[in-house]
Amino acid sequence: AGESIESGMPSQLSQKNERRHDVVVIGGGSAGYAAARTACEAGADVAIVDQGPLGGLCILRGCMPTKTILRSAEIMALMKRAREFGLAPVTARADLSAIVDRKNRLVQEFADYRIAALRDPRFTLYESHAEFVSPHEICAGGLRIRGDAFVIATGSSVAKVAIPGLSEAGYVTSDEMLDVRHAPVSLAVLGGGLVAVEFAQFFSRISTKVTMLQRGATLLSDMDQDVGQALASAFEDEGIEVLTGVAFDQVTSSPTGKTVHFRQNGVSHSRSAEVIFHALGRCPNLKGLNLEAAGVKVIDGRLVVGADMRTSQPHIFAVGDVNDLTPIVHLAIQQGETAAFNATHPDVPARVIDHRLDSEMVFTDPQVAIAGLSERQCREQAIPYLTASYPFADHGKAMCLGALAGFVKLLCRPDNGELIGAQIVGPEAAELIHELIAVMYFHGTAQDLLRIPHYHPTLAEIVTYPAESILEQMGRI
Repeated sequence: AGESIESGMPSQLSQKNERRHDVVVIGGGSAGYAAARTACEAGADVAIVDQGPLGGLCILRGCMPTKTILRSAEIMALMKRAREFGLAPVTARADLSAIVDRKNRLVQEFADYRIAALRDPRFTLYESHAEFVSPHEICAGGLRIRGDAFVIATGSSVAKVAIPGLSEAGYVTSDEMLDVRHAPVSLAVLGGGLVAVEFAQFFSRISTKVTMLQRGATLLSDMDQDVGQALASAFEDEGIEVLTGVAFDQVTSSPTGKTVHFRQNGVSHSRSAEVIFHALGRCPNLKGLNLEAAGVKVIDGRLVVGADMRTSQPHIFAVGDVNDLTPIVHLAIQQGETAAFNATHPDVPARVIDHRLDSEMVFTDPQVAIAGLSERQCREQAIPYLTASYPFADHGKAMCLGALAGFVKLLCRPDNGELIGAQIVGPEAAELIHELIAVMYFHGTAQDLLRIPHYHPTLAEIVTYPAESILEQMGRI
């Protein structure tokens, strides 16, 4: 039975400005709310401390708003291909202000739902900044709040990258780009990760000339090279300039625009644009937490946690973007649930995160979806594997849809064919990958994929072709 800081109800301790709770969650985003809900369900007295705006990154500035605007660009791109499908051509023109209005309506609906959940009377919600004053106490809004356990879930913010002249020239981040109501004539995108590629394609499709400048060897450089190469090829077909392996030198500006100076293969180049979009990564939000007072170890700007989500202080946990393990919301939720269970069940074996089924989706066109191990991870960890892939360009349903870019790739153990990794670049990849995750969950094999009935013609049946190739390599066909 929680209380609101604004309710005027008596404090839980005799002293006016002191409170005490079993579990104190700092941050009310997806990871923090999952931790609070799980701890409450375990019978704990739970407090949430969040200075706002309430809702969390995924709802306010991440997953939901970006997927909303991407849908508009996807429909527009299809409209422009009308003649290809035997339809009378149409003039497709984006109204970016209307797209933003639609995004804002949906985000507000999602945010209202989350805010109502945070204000659930089961919790005590303190709408304030939190600062540790000791390992078991924080200061929030003039109150001292003591907790038996703490869960830090303060999220992340755009990383500061030292490129000479960038700050002076000016740039925008994903936060600002979501509210732009007039598309720039040209856009230089610094970075090639999931945020960079989604925004790059969106603005290109609504008429902005886009150049991508990526430091890595490919787009999505954390994934296998063939994934990033396939996406770059599709982007270039749409008119997006993709430059990889660049080293930034400086940024200059003039009344007519901004210029990024860089080297590629040792040769100096430059590209000019009306707007520079900074998409060079994010970093954990640790500022102002005073973690030194909590005795929590911080290495290279991130909270170090074990598989049980504990920091160097056994009663303090860190979940979601703040621990810098992965920027994926469903994994952040899983981390929050794991931390809360361990915080409320100290006398049972700790739960740990099983990363065997880790997955990531990128909602470009073609979509990108990966699960489990990649080829690079297998090589780095000396894990033996067999692999096979099959292109959408040779798949019947994809040909009917006019969605030919990309492929499906499977990784299997050579001894028994167990599926240990999967990668899809192609239409509806984010939906298709879930069949492969389900097979991996049950330790299924390439042979299982062939035995499972697949309706024809569907996109899903494409997974049977690399599965068959794996079995051929194993000598079982």
